Amino acid sequence: MIIAVIGDSACSRQEARLAESVGELLAQRGATIVCGGLGGVMEAACRGAKSKGGLTVGILPGQDSSTANPWVDIPVVTGISEARNVAVVKSAQAVIAVCGSYGTLSEIAYALKSGIPVVGLNTWSLSRNGREDDSIVRAQSAAEAVDKAISLAKRRKNHGIASLRSQ
Repeated sequence: MIIAVIGDSACSRQEARLAESVGELLAQRGATIVCGGLGGVMEAACRGAKSKGGLTVGILPGQDSSTANPWVDIPVVTGISEARNVAVVKSAQAVIAVCGSYGTLSEIAYALKSGIPVVGLNTWSLSRNGREDDSIVRAQSAAEAVDKAISLAKRRKNHGIASLRSQ
């Protein structure tokens, strides 16, 4: 199972601790982390995953693998700048958004448009025509976010298999 962890490349200590906990818990549950491969939330999630023996993939915006944070196991060099946000979320069965800025918002949009579930920790909220849009599944802790993301990813995977079998 692959879970994307998305968030800002510059974050507070509290946000980094939250992302690191998400990474630790995902690794303990056997999930591979995919992220943008740089600093901030991405680095903290990778650091957490590596501390528990997890596997990390960083989809990098530039053309140099050395720009990946030190906890990325598999750097994927793209040279496509922010367009790599599509590859980050489409590589995952679910997404956990930790805080984040506009780049994170774009990843949330790409995921939701593709039917990939998004779990949010202190991240964006959406509204449409003045009404709240509850497309982002809210979580109050790293453990809750990981539980929800894994559950949603399994449900999505099983639904996809069921759809294939019915064809």
